[in-house]
Amino acid sequence: MILMNDFQKEYRFFKPQLDKTIDRCLKSGWYILGREVSEFEQNFAKYTNTKHAIGVANGLEALQIALMALGIGEGDEVITVSNSAVATALAISNVGAKPVFVDVDEYYHMDYKLVEKAITKKTKAIIPVHLFGQIVDIEKIVRIAKKNNLKIIEDACQAHGASFRSKKAGSFGDVNCFSFYPTKNLGAYGDGGVITTNSKEIYEKCLRLRNYGQSNRYEHTEKGLNSRLDELQAAILNLKLKKLDLLTKKRQQIAEVYFKHLRDIKEIKVPKQRKNSNHVFHLFVIEAESRVSLQEYLKDNGISSLIHYPIPIHKQKAYSEFNSIILDRTEMLAKTILSLPIHPFMTNQEAKKVCMVIKSFYQWRNRQKRKISIHPAGNFSEGIKI
Repeated sequence: MILMNDFQKEYRFFKPQLDKTIDRCLKSGWYILGREVSEFEQNFAKYTNTKHAIGVANGLEALQIALMALGIGEGDEVITVSNSAVATALAISNVGAKPVFVDVDEYYHMDYKLVEKAITKKTKAIIPVHLFGQIVDIEKIVRIAKKNNLKIIEDACQAHGASFRSKKAGSFGDVNCFSFYPTKNLGAYGDGGVITTNSKEIYEKCLRLRNYGQSNRYEHTEKGLNSRLDELQAAILNLKLKKLDLLTKKRQQIAEVYFKHLRDIKEIKVPKQRKNSNHVFHLFVIEAESRVSLQEYLKDNGISSLIHYPIPIHKQKAYSEFNSIILDRTEMLAKTILSLPIHPFMTNQEAKKVCMVIKSFYQWRNRQKRKISIHPAGNFSEGIKI
């Protein structure tokens, strides 16, 4: 079976150092907001070339705390995209603000050309989402934000290590957010998240907000959350951060195999790579004709795949007030995109097999089309396995 992620192989890769790391952490007797978290925060800030990092419980709460730190709340509007995990919008809703959705460009990111039209007197911030491992057209969005006196919160939850013009994701915005969900390029063995910023004021406020709004123990200066990255996860992330660039290169190698062998299949589109951008391929997403049938065919041949995301946020029942708006490209992508397996422990041969199976599916489908054009009552149940 070719898996979307192979956590068992990952564990074996890290095991010698991981066992020592976990043992050290457990023997310390300190499990919340101790040395391991502090060390990871320093290391992650250095990695993203920012001044400060704040470890939190998960990516959603990273976004929520970022909004709270900027004073965004009831009656405010935040511009973002619907082509994302629902956490992006939930963070906005959770502080009482309103998400304002704009459509995406050919890179699956916020279309900067639509942002300025969406700004109103109530707009306070923009949350661009660095989806699938590539940074949005961030410089143009930053210019729009500065022109209109708006804040930027980068949703970099899928972009650990990605860069634009050699500047890392998580260093462009006023506040920036990452998730360490296990599937991420830098994943914990549980939930986790981090906020980065260059502002000392925002940093200090985020420190309070993640820990009940405390300025000192039992002194609560504001209403905060219980959202703390624990010592064990921080220790694991510290270990894995050292190997992140190495493992990213392996993802990029797998992506190159896909590009080489899938480019010429006319029924699919491979992802576009933005100029001057370092794509870290959190996901390798294609646009595919007959997606449902292709996904089933891959499954029959021992290959996992996923759809990110089958229902855009603005079409979700939880966001029924937005169900009537139309976002053409976002809605088209929800019907056509398919994520193929990609992770650092996948072999080039496995990637080639995925490509071979995809090619064989479209060859089979085209044969069926030719048969049905000759015999209108033809049977579509035929299939082959590789």
